[in-house]
Amino acid sequence: MDTGRRDPSDDPVRSLLRASHHLRADQMGTVVAEHARDLGARDAVIYLADYEQQDLVPVPGDGVPPRGVLRIDGSVGGVAFRRVEVTSSPGHADGVTRLWVPLLDGAERMGVLECVFDVPVSARTEEEFRFFASLVAELTVTRDAYSDVFARMRRSRPMSLAAEMQWELLPPLTYGTERVAISGALEPTYEIGGDTFDYAVNGTTVELLVLDAVGHGLPAALLATAAIGTYRWARREGDPLAEISAHIDRVIAQQFPASQFATALLARLDIDSGHLTWVNAGHPTPLILRDRALIRPPSCPSARPLGLQDGPARECETHLRPGDRLLLYTDGIIEARSPAGEFFGEDRLADLVVRAELAGDPPPETLRKLMRSVMDHQAGRLQDDASIVLLEWRTGREDQLVV
Repeated sequence: MDTGRRDPSDDPVRSLLRASHHLRADQMGTVVAEHARDLGARDAVIYLADYEQQDLVPVPGDGVPPRGVLRIDGSVGGVAFRRVEVTSSPGHADGVTRLWVPLLDGAERMGVLECVFDVPVSARTEEEFRFFASLVAELTVTRDAYSDVFARMRRSRPMSLAAEMQWELLPPLTYGTERVAISGALEPTYEIGGDTFDYAVNGTTVELLVLDAVGHGLPAALLATAAIGTYRWARREGDPLAEISAHIDRVIAQQFPASQFATALLARLDIDSGHLTWVNAGHPTPLILRDRALIRPPSCPSARPLGLQDGPARECETHLRPGDRLLLYTDGIIEARSPAGEFFGEDRLADLVVRAELAGDPPPETLRKLMRSVMDHQAGRLQDDASIVLLEWRTGREDQLVV
């Protein structure tokens, strides 16, 4: 396989960058293994997280040693992924040392890179492979933008058309800076229809939306697509939250039958001051976790759902304190029912986030565990779509999202 021109005078990272310009997605495994060997590893294997974030799937290639799927819960590679930290597993029966390095697109966890060595790994070598893994992650993102190779690889079963549309709408599942971290999640992974979320960080302002389109399947996905497109357009025009809500309401009312509508919560946070404003369109009220206790924001009337509004929505406001966690979610989270009919509820939701914090889990791992709990609560099958966004403001844990 022709994997691109390699200049012997280049260091491995520069050589990989040079090769990347004409690199196809199906060549990634081979090229990364080749350049990792130049950097001192015996072998290297890319693993990508599947859509449900339950498994790490190896990327094959010529010269890449065969590997099986790893469980994220129950493997050393999974530890590196869950904790967002470099993890080593020395002293294996085969006499080699393995270094597991998280693959991060910014702050979003994509998978891990397994690097195999015949000798113990020095601090310098580990540092070199951190940089190497950062480049591998970025190249994986850019190859994924114009290829189906990784999207197919990350699926454990067929995905519905509605779910395909919703996944294509989503922003990165995790974003972080030195003062704010945002993570989102949704289920059921392969059948999601009407639930979605969006966010943007513009200077010192964070924009958030969580939306639940009525119904299931393709009709709900089409409505959600129109709503997200309108939200992004109005947001980029710089409109106030109430006006953005009105724009979405009009588009839904004009383009969809009267029986179709959506509940939504639109929020805006000033990162400098912690000033939080939001508009509620028939949606669950946001929750705040402060000092490991559940805080409900000041009472504020909700407007009717989008597509059914009869007047302007009211903007609500409060102030976050440093260390606060803001939760925006759809009713599929708190109204998830066990086989015995017990609701998942707000208190259980808050308790799980607090316990994840005490365990030292970064925000994306908190939501991964939360969604597993919601699924387990309903014996593995949701009666409704469920989505959630967790925003952490100045918690001091933002460095957990980088390697």
